[in-house]
Amino acid sequence: MNVSVAPTVEAAGLAAPRGGWLDRVSTLLYTRRGLLVGALIAPPLLWFGVIYLGSLFALLANSFFHLDDFSGQVVRELGLQNFREILEPANLDVAWRSITMATLVTLACIALGLPVAYYMARHARGAGKALLYVAVMLPLWSSYLVRLYAWKLLLAKEGAISWLAQALHLQWLLDAVLATPVIGGNSLSFSPIGTFLVFVYMWLPFVILPIQAALERIPPSLLEASSDLGASPLQTFRQVTLPLAMPGIAAGSIFSFSLTLGDYIIPQVIGNSTLYIGQVVYRQQGVAGNLPFAAAFSLVPILIIGVYLWLAKRKGAFDAL
Repeated sequence: MNVSVAPTVEAAGLAAPRGGWLDRVSTLLYTRRGLLVGALIAPPLLWFGVIYLGSLFALLANSFFHLDDFSGQVVRELGLQNFREILEPANLDVAWRSITMATLVTLACIALGLPVAYYMARHARGAGKALLYVAVMLPLWSSYLVRLYAWKLLLAKEGAISWLAQALHLQWLLDAVLATPVIGGNSLSFSPIGTFLVFVYMWLPFVILPIQAALERIPPSLLEASSDLGASPLQTFRQVTLPLAMPGIAAGSIFSFSLTLGDYIIPQVIGNSTLYIGQVVYRQQGVAGNLPFAAAFSLVPILIIGVYLWLAKRKGAFDAL
């Protein structure tokens, strides 16, 4: 049964003023819901399509240009010179080192974050759970650079960690770690192990929260059914909890892996002269002025992340989404 609203409103003396263009637009959007939905999603779609994808396509286009060695100007002629330079041993070494660091950081974040997320999702209640949320997110409420330089002070040769090692008579252990090839250095603040520690600290919240959200969605009835069928807690975790938490683990690993792969500030502040992908891109773009090569090299982490997502999908990491 159709009921006219206008007479009722007029009868109540609440009729809205007519004739304004705002009224006409409001009436048009109210009567045509498809137009309203289109108006709401158009700005984000334009932002995503024009700004985000547009910048990526511009990056891809610049990677096929090259820099003139004499004039230092970008030559807008298509070629594969930059990609051939990426395949040189020094650049492949940078890519391999970045992938290794990103993989180790991701594994460490999952190993540290999974127990915390599991406790938050399955055991913590009330105020304790709220405190855990605050503890996980508290580092995100401060500046990235503030946290980074705080770690610089902690890891310095005269910093708190070195002081604590001396107080506990464990200086020999710290010296042994710093003397270890590949991961050691003059001090923790100038070593790959220091870079690794700061990476794990920075990205750990981005791993804990997706895993916790995935664990929260697991129905308790599934865990009870597994227990009723005679499965031990370890079997329940391995065969029920872990597979259902895999989408959260995959999402967290994507965050930690991609953020580590593209970051250039942490290796620049914490670490020795060892180069990573982000530093090479920054130096080529900002110092050398070789924008085409920087664009080509910045496609390396995009390609690696694409392969990583493809492998994760093949392994069924997103099946429960």
